[in-house]
Amino acid sequence: MKSDIEIAQAAKLRPITDVASELGLVPTEIEPYGHHIAKVRLEALAKRPARGRLVLLTGISPTAAGEGKSTVAVGLAQAMNRLQKKTVLCLREPSLGPCMGIKGGAAGGGYSQVVPMEEINLHFTGDIHAVGAANNLLAAMIDNHLHFGNALGLDPRQILWRRAVDMNDRALRGIIVGLGGRAHGVPREDGFLITVASEIMAILCLADSLEDLERRVGDIVVGYTYDGEPVRARSLNAAGAMTLLLSQALSPNLVQTLEGTPAFIHGGPFANIAHGCNSLLATRMGLALGEYCVTEAGFGSDLGAEKFFDIKCRYGELKPDTVVVVTTIRALKRSGGAAIDSLAEEDLGALEVGLTNLAAHLDIVARFKVPAVVAINVFTTDTENELARVEAFCDHQRVPAARATIHADGGDGGLDLAARVIETAESGKAQFEPLYPVEWPIRRKIETIAKRVYGADGVEYSRAAARSIKRLEEVGLGDLPVCIAKTQYSLSDNPTLLGRPSHFNISVTDVRPSAGAGFLVVATGDIMIMPGLPRRPAAEAMRVDADGTVHGLF
Repeated sequence: MKSDIEIAQAAKLRPITDVASELGLVPTEIEPYGHHIAKVRLEALAKRPARGRLVLLTGISPTAAGEGKSTVAVGLAQAMNRLQKKTVLCLREPSLGPCMGIKGGAAGGGYSQVVPMEEINLHFTGDIHAVGAANNLLAAMIDNHLHFGNALGLDPRQILWRRAVDMNDRALRGIIVGLGGRAHGVPREDGFLITVASEIMAILCLADSLEDLERRVGDIVVGYTYDGEPVRARSLNAAGAMTLLLSQALSPNLVQTLEGTPAFIHGGPFANIAHGCNSLLATRMGLALGEYCVTEAGFGSDLGAEKFFDIKCRYGELKPDTVVVVTTIRALKRSGGAAIDSLAEEDLGALEVGLTNLAAHLDIVARFKVPAVVAINVFTTDTENELARVEAFCDHQRVPAARATIHADGGDGGLDLAARVIETAESGKAQFEPLYPVEWPIRRKIETIAKRVYGADGVEYSRAAARSIKRLEEVGLGDLPVCIAKTQYSLSDNPTLLGRPSHFNISVTDVRPSAGAGFLVVATGDIMIMPGLPRRPAAEAMRVDADGTVHGLF
């Protein structure tokens, strides 16, 4: 079989104007970026109510074996269109850091990809660069304010805002700025985060208009005064210029799959740090322009799906109709303790242990009162005994399941899955509700997620976290949803605890406001907001020929 990039490069793409036209968009509602990418103006959404059904893709706990959620999302959307259901796909934009690091791109795989793959995985329409520019403008204005007298009394030791760059660069996690003498600013500790972890990205993905974007940007808490009062971006007169930098990025990006299914690729917040979903505006466009909108939340249901439900659905007033939980035989065996180099061998014992992880994720989805469907993403090394065992497990759980061969077969390989998703979504069984009311105290919200989603016995708070919680409630920021930053590799905050761990506590190390986004970020374990490159980064294999042909991108 050809590589992903070879398949993408051989594809014959439809003009994006044709894709837009079939969605009912008129030429004045789109802004083409070349022949195969377009931004859709927000005016298009204002004219159309959101009437479609919403399908969320999530998965079991990620492993090095891979689960292929994005690939399944693309293949499912293609299959649903083959079944004569007008379906629109919504995914996040890939970050350059993971693309150049170990994860690779995020455009799907095989014959279930969004295209043009190279542009989507690299600079695309410049949205992420705009987020970085707005983030760093605010950082520059903070230091400029300190340099020119600090009229707001902002305490340099209590500045929360960091600079951003869209690349994995561990050397920038902690830095000192303002060195070199008085003309160069006020010396203080600072650091970088990866751009997709910036609060600006979270804001972009939750704003529902340009006015809402500016309000949210102004609400950002950049730090505290010497008296402990929060200082917001609007006090620095930064919100207008930041919104200007973000204004074009707010419009969703329209592309297509290999089979011509329309796809919005817009926004890219990390799910182990931020809320891990594509933009609210893109999802609303999918619901307004199609009978179905298929979207994905990053990592497992304990991270992406929980935040999709408790943050995005809450703010966007969305009501999902069904959830697809993606799993693979390989990942289940790895979760059950099988060595990474033995996953091609039949191992029913490891599979049995790994099924406890799938059970946990099905229980998590059930807590939000949305019916689930299990997608078994099939690999050529899977045996019939293993596949039959997973199907029997799902039957025992009374959850419909279907095998999917969408990587090799595109939409044709997802027809059984699509039929089950449509049947479940149209059953009327969804009675969605968030896990908690925002009015609860911060600790109660954190502990509810830890116990009911992760399966923890309780929560331990560092002294710094306890102080932060007390301050946030004192300054009126306690009535916000919580966004827990946690490892994706385990239901706990310890990445080595696989399967369905029990008898553990969640360790909260810090709680910080993302007041513009509208949530509180709760740091647990050793979570980092700036990843590093692996020993052999994917970038080492990338190059481009004189004719523009790209190699090594996957």
